[in-house]
Amino acid sequence: MHRPSSPLSAAAAAPVAAGAALVADIGGSNARFGWVPPGAQEVQHVRTLPVAAHAGPVEAVRVYLQGLAAALGPAYQAPRRAAFAVAATAVGDAVDFTNSPWSFSRAGVQAQLGLEVLLILNDFEALALSLPRLRASQLRAHGALPRPAGTLAVIGPGTGLGVAGVVQTRQGWLALPGEGGHATLAPADDFESALLAHVRRDHAHVSAERLLSGIGLPLLHRAVAEVEGVVAPALGTEAIVEAGVAGGDALALRTLDVFGALLGGFAGNVALTLGARGGVYIGGGIVPRLGERFFFASRFRERFEAKGRFRAYLEGIPTALITDTLAALGGAALAIEQLDA
Repeated sequence: MHRPSSPLSAAAAAPVAAGAALVADIGGSNARFGWVPPGAQEVQHVRTLPVAAHAGPVEAVRVYLQGLAAALGPAYQAPRRAAFAVAATAVGDAVDFTNSPWSFSRAGVQAQLGLEVLLILNDFEALALSLPRLRASQLRAHGALPRPAGTLAVIGPGTGLGVAGVVQTRQGWLALPGEGGHATLAPADDFESALLAHVRRDHAHVSAERLLSGIGLPLLHRAVAEVEGVVAPALGTEAIVEAGVAGGDALALRTLDVFGALLGGFAGNVALTLGARGGVYIGGGIVPRLGERFFFASRFRERFEAKGRFRAYLEGIPTALITDTLAALGGAALAIEQLDA
């Protein structure tokens, strides 16, 4: 089951009578809100509000609830419990976003919204908790669908690189948040060794996030050009993705091929480290935009399995792409539900 991220949230998580619940997934640009009626599991009435249009989460929640009350009429009841998935560190009372003007006190928001319980989860903690209930319609599997049992892992190349796991226990699902994206990236051949050596000229530690993320893709593009002896203009992430997907830019294509191979090798390392026999999921905003060619025709799966004596172990682990951008809301809902377990 979900375990609170701090003593403050632990104190706030004392069991209360079940009722309607509010869930949110708050990023740097947008805040997605959803509603879980009493006794339900499915998140309903999802609405996305721009962060820049509201002073903070309290103001955005009030706008959302005002619209929800108008839509539901007599069926509406004020939420007593809420769970926010945040693209920030979920430790202590203060929540400060790196890529957002919002910052807030967990206790302050709880009091202003009249909540008996407010859980604050890291966004990848919430995404990990969503995995056990993802349906086939929310996934694109690389072969067999993952098995929602045992231990599962999720890796998400977005602005950064998120990594988390979730373990099945007798009491429910326990999320394993961490900072796996900052683990050292390992090469698997001479080309990748040369590539990482080039990057180390400017960065003493080459983490997985350094190259396998939105902030890292331009650096990977430049490094591939340098190692291959190609003169290329500096491109941003959007331009690299667009050029690679269109197929007319050889360097962009090569960059995305390398991206897929490195991500596959890293995903295999995560699977081995966590013992994620149930499956490894790929989330985040980058991979879904790369289309069929990346996930299903790249070297991702080849490199995922290329672990020497443990090849057979990896061959038995399913991998899948999360196509539902609202999945973290389901994880937040499960965190609330498990308070009663």
